[in-house]
Amino acid sequence: MRFLTLLLLLGSFFFAAASYAGPLESSDEVGRLLSDGNLLNRIGEVSNKVEAKATQLVVGALGFLGVPYRRGGSDAETGFDCSGFVRAIYQQTAGLLLPRRASEQAAATEKIDKTELKPGDLVFFNTMRRAFSHVGIYVGNGKFIHAPKPGGEVRVDDLGASYWAKRFDGARRVPIDASAATPQPQ
Repeated sequence: MRFLTLLLLLGSFFFAAASYAGPLESSDEVGRLLSDGNLLNRIGEVSNKVEAKATQLVVGALGFLGVPYRRGGSDAETGFDCSGFVRAIYQQTAGLLLPRRASEQAAATEKIDKTELKPGDLVFFNTMRRAFSHVGIYVGNGKFIHAPKPGGEVRVDDLGASYWAKRFDGARRVPIDASAATPQPQ
């Protein structure tokens, strides 16, 4: 939501500047974009769609709380491992097929700073003495959902908990254009 507010403020600034400076020449790219009255509406629509998809993704993931962990598992009936869980959620809610392994999911997504985390982003951990050996989905408020380990089940944990904080490997975002993932028919 802050992103949309920033865009609206920026757009207002450019409109005010354009009005004060007089008419824009047709060769002015920014002027042409801003003179299109629908630009800010289109930006707002895209932002709303992205937020709605992230909400849908998180709600979908929360629907699997309690599903048992199963090494190599990729469905709710038999259980999930961490990357199988993430892959299934993205496929079911966003129509995207992410790679199968956590390290491959990290390589196929955009690196972001931990401070930029938004619901639906991926969080990675070093739990097996190698980078990106565990993955979960950020749900907001410093929490993430994941399939933790054999004998466990899909649950929500806190990124700030000592175990997870020590092993945090980074955050990633699935690109909006999803070129890193394979689109699946809906």
